[in-house]
Amino acid sequence: MHMLCLAGEGSFVFNERCYHIAKNDLVVIPMPHRVKNLAAHSDLQVEWFAADYKFLQNLLPSNNYSIGGSIALNQDPVIRLTEEQARHLQDDFHRLRVRMADSHLQFYRELMGSLCLTMMYDIFEAHAQNEATTPHTDRTAFIVKQLMGLLATGISATERDVGYYARRLNVSPKYLSATIKRVTGHSVTSYIDRHTIPILKSYLDDERLSLTQIADRMHFTSLSYFSRYCTKHLGLSPSEYRQSLQPNRIEN
Repeated sequence: MHMLCLAGEGSFVFNERCYHIAKNDLVVIPMPHRVKNLAAHSDLQVEWFAADYKFLQNLLPSNNYSIGGSIALNQDPVIRLTEEQARHLQDDFHRLRVRMADSHLQFYRELMGSLCLTMMYDIFEAHAQNEATTPHTDRTAFIVKQLMGLLATGISATERDVGYYARRLNVSPKYLSATIKRVTGHSVTSYIDRHTIPILKSYLDDERLSLTQIADRMHFTSLSYFSRYCTKHLGLSPSEYRQSLQPNRIEN
């Protein structure tokens, strides 16, 4: 959920912390069910846009700023925008609202995805500028940053066990899991998988590699386990995924 304050003031509680908003404040809530105690002054005016979380996340590459940004937003969902940034975002909302009526188009999903992507990059730009002036020194933020740094190296191609990352960070698996869940709202495994899937796809896209070679490269203990992993995360078996990459043959 994305909400831009146009005028007035309001407040809400998120993750047991109270936040105040005023003009040009943007609120980005990845998990709206955690919002409580909404309060609005009589002059409050907002514009908002909501979309499926997985749909938005799937628009971005796994190593993008979106991962670190979404973690930070789970800790503080309010972004202070400049007048120009607020104007750009309001324009993004308007374009999305207008084109939502075009659901009859063949490429409607792709169209809406591209408009959402523009909106998200406008948000990332504003958030990155805010974050650059905000120091993070607490232990939990350090652990999250270190984990994301490890995953960004591509190590999850062969290391997908939470215990491996806990050892690298000199903490227990229980502490790592609890910290990541508390700070981000998501599990360590979900982040590992999110970095692994693009690597898996890149291997499957390379026809020079057999499925057995890919399973060996990624240190799967068996071809059947590799197949189950693909089916779970891609919705297709390895062979079905490769078949889906082939152009449709037109029979005479």
